[in-house]
Amino acid sequence: MSEAVRERSIAALAAELRVRLVERRRAEAAAGRAGGEDLPTAVRGLVDSEAALLCAADRELLVARILRDSVGLGPLEVLLADPEVEEVMVNGPERVYVERRGRIEPTGVAFADEEELRNAIERILAPLGRRVDELSPMVDARLADGSRVNVVIPPLAIDGPALSIRRFGARRPGPDELVELGTLSAGQRSLLEAAVRGRRSVLISGGTGSGKTTLLNALSSFIAADERVVTIEDAAELRLQQPHVVRLESRPAGVEGRGEVTIRDLLRNALRMRPDRIVIGEVRGAEALDLLTALNTGHDGALSTVHANSPADALNRLETLALMAGVGLPHAAIAEQVRRGIDVVVHLQRGSDGARRVSEVAECSSS
Repeated sequence: MSEAVRERSIAALAAELRVRLVERRRAEAAAGRAGGEDLPTAVRGLVDSEAALLCAADRELLVARILRDSVGLGPLEVLLADPEVEEVMVNGPERVYVERRGRIEPTGVAFADEEELRNAIERILAPLGRRVDELSPMVDARLADGSRVNVVIPPLAIDGPALSIRRFGARRPGPDELVELGTLSAGQRSLLEAAVRGRRSVLISGGTGSGKTTLLNALSSFIAADERVVTIEDAAELRLQQPHVVRLESRPAGVEGRGEVTIRDLLRNALRMRPDRIVIGEVRGAEALDLLTALNTGHDGALSTVHANSPADALNRLETLALMAGVGLPHAAIAEQVRRGIDVVVHLQRGSDGARRVSEVAECSSS
């Protein structure tokens, strides 16, 4: 029997036995006999009784497969076990892609059907207290390890549920490692170190996946250990090493439409927390005005990121975002605050080879 045929046979048998396991557990619960055996023991007993003719190795594989599909992430487990996988992208049950070293590539992994994919999504979201359904067909959340999860389901996702898991390693590269990787030159590293230590406000710009958060985390290492730092993010990705760090994370509205706490809410509150530094994971809305106000009223040395195509575009985008606050300030006044508030813009680009590099470090004139 070829390996491919063996794998398909194991998968089919695992699916069949998993259905029997679910039916058995439901029957036990209905009869008031739930909780007798833990799940691994129940699965092993089922395999030993229903697949006794298989060799020991295949039975162990079958047990692992049933457990994986019952409480794990199904076919994604093998991808997430690979430390080189930076992001997993699922476009419906049959198309799964990963990003390795900055490049996207297809995989041979697939879900049996849409139901199996939805079950995996539910197992991801349930521990987070989040849900996705027709009333709330989009979810953005953070896993316990810091990985970001985004889900879109039909009818918004035409070809079946779309799932992406963006992973962040427990250890982030520092400035010296970024120089070794080619992201920064030695000269750029020295320039940025002087800017951060000198309490100059630094804005990091670039496209999606260009490495903005990684560079932001690295630059934060230049902040002195005796400073009180407040970080504000949509999903807590930063891992600052200073001892005096307060981490704040925004919160979406609940199912009833209440309880939302925005980046802008957190920034306004952070200004009352006696911060020496404010680090914002990404400026993407009206909070830009509050950031500029802070930078122009003594809260210097901030670090943040913004999506933009160049340093000039980054400053223009910051102006546009600040205007979204709708307070009626003229554009000229906003532009003046940007000019006086931002000292350095660092622009990142991701090349066709997947490498992320700082393409420009622009000094902003305040005169």
